[in-house]
Amino acid sequence: MSRSAIDQMLDNARAKLRRLYVYDVPAALARGAILVDIRPAAQRVREGSLPGALVIERNVLEWRLDPTSSARLSLAVDQDVEWIIFCSEGYTSSLAAAALQELGLRRATDLIGGYQAVKSAGMLTMGVGVPHFARELESLASL
Repeated sequence: MSRSAIDQMLDNARAKLRRLYVYDVPAALARGAILVDIRPAAQRVREGSLPGALVIERNVLEWRLDPTSSARLSLAVDQDVEWIIFCSEGYTSSLAAAALQELGLRRATDLIGGYQAVKSAGMLTMGVGVPHFARELESLASL
C-alpha cells in the first residue's frame, strides 16, 4: 500500500525538525524557549489550556513569529528565537514548525504528542514560571 501525500508531507516536515518530548520542554523553557499553542479556540475550550503558552492560532502563525513582519509579536525579535509549537496531538504542529523553518526561524520545532502528551504526563503547569507568562499576567491585571 502506498503512503498518502499528507503522510509524505508530514515525514518531510519532521525530517527538518529536532522534535521535543514533553519531558524536554522544561529545560527548553529554562533556556528561553517559547511555547506556542496553535489549536483553534474551540479545541482549547474542549481540551483545556496550557498556562504559559502563547496562543497563536495556526492561520496567523507565520505573520506573528516572522521578525520581519509588520504583524509580528514583540517576542519575535530575531531568527534565533526558539519556538516550540504544539497542537492537540503533534501533527499540525510539525507542519507549522517546518513552515517557520522555511521562513528562516531555524530553531522552530514542535512537541511530540502535543497537548495530549502534556496532559498525559501530568505537566499542565510546566509553563507557569516562564518570563513571558509573568508578563501576560501583568498585562491582564492592568485591564
